[in-house]
Amino acid sequence: MYSVGELIVYGGTGVCEVEGIDEKELPGGGTRRCYLLKPLYQSGTISVPVDGKVFMRPVISREEAEALVSSMPGMRPESIHERNFTQLAARYQELLCSHSCSDLAGMLVSIRAKKRAAESAGRRFGQVDARFMKRAETLLYGELAAALGIGFDEVEGYITARFKAERGNGAG
Repeated sequence: MYSVGELIVYGGTGVCEVEGIDEKELPGGGTRRCYLLKPLYQSGTISVPVDGKVFMRPVISREEAEALVSSMPGMRPESIHERNFTQLAARYQELLCSHSCSDLAGMLVSIRAKKRAAESAGRRFGQVDARFMKRAETLLYGELAAALGIGFDEVEGYITARFKAERGNGAG
């Protein structure tokens, strides 16, 4: 069970703070324990059963975030070139639903490589790719921001600075 004030990843919403835990009255009588969640990067609040089926986990630690960012320059792009848009979207959705920061980072590395290849060949970057790239950035950067204690808008610069530092140390 999570504690009030704890940061968690909730389903497709991303990082939320547990603002409270209360008892909700059920229509047929009885009560159900619920978390009151406040998304960090969206407005509103969410009431969700403590024993609900939607995915929840603690935000990664600062150390895990640092290790992930350090590993990103060495990640090899996966070839995700489904011809069928439905299959492409399903593959990306599968990666999103893993709720794994390393899967999200790998997905971003792969989609960005695909974008660079399309641009260098004078082709348009696909809408499905663009939509899922944005979603992966939102989820990953939100969690990295929370874990590293920096603003959401600072994450891209932080990653870029780390890439440059890694290359400067002979790692790239």
